[in-house]
Amino acid sequence: MAVTTAEPLGSRPQVGDLLRAWRQRRSLSQLELALEADVSSRHVSFLETGRSRPSRDMVLHLAEHLEVPLRDRNGLLLAAGYAPVYAERELETPEMEPVRQALDRFLRAHEPFPAVVVDRHYNLVSANDAVGLLTEGVAPSLMEAPANALRITLHPEGMAPRIANLEQWSAHLLHRLRRQATVTGDPELERLHDELATYPGVVTEVAPDDGADIVLPMRLLTADGELSFFSTISTFGTAVDITLAELAIEAFYPANARTAARLLRDIGADNM
Repeated sequence: MAVTTAEPLGSRPQVGDLLRAWRQRRSLSQLELALEADVSSRHVSFLETGRSRPSRDMVLHLAEHLEVPLRDRNGLLLAAGYAPVYAERELETPEMEPVRQALDRFLRAHEPFPAVVVDRHYNLVSANDAVGLLTEGVAPSLMEAPANALRITLHPEGMAPRIANLEQWSAHLLHRLRRQATVTGDPELERLHDELATYPGVVTEVAPDDGADIVLPMRLLTADGELSFFSTISTFGTAVDITLAELAIEAFYPANARTAARLLRDIGADNM
């Protein structure tokens, strides 16, 4: 379990400033937050200006309505003078064994389709064997831990040269990353966004297509021709551990019959 290091009192942020920053990040007025949280706008104002000190329960109550990530809820509690309540366990600890088993079952069950597990900064935590089809030809240095899924995808020595619709796919990924950086206020995500945006062929915006597709696919050039994938992202909806709350599973699915036939071909070969 992570241990929080004590900070000098003068360097600790004020809880009112943090609450104001989260409220503004959510584009809420004091009145709107007060109505959502069922407290008076006067009380919200007093908390933000430091005229009132919030109780532990009030900190958690407002954090819930502001959809503050668990990691940052601990930060709010510390700033208000309270102990953190959310643990951060390493995935390898015995307590996380059920989580590891669940992730492994999902990854294996999803084969022959690719799937990965990433942390809050898109670093690879785990992947199934089918991901090898996506990462063929990627520079070994990009696959070294901590391997970053977005960097692997968009780096010129990564998957990027094999992505036929790199402009559309990179714009989609960078839009998602920008939104996540804005929602979480995480400077590392901001830095990752800015780095990826400098890669050759990567764009941050692209004009809408003709609407022929019902979902944006990633079109990947392979030895078997062009394969097309779309993806879904799953998270643990009831997580109360920081590590668990920050994990995400991205599962890729064939976007057309040709891609499905190619991926299912290996199953048929294995059963012969």
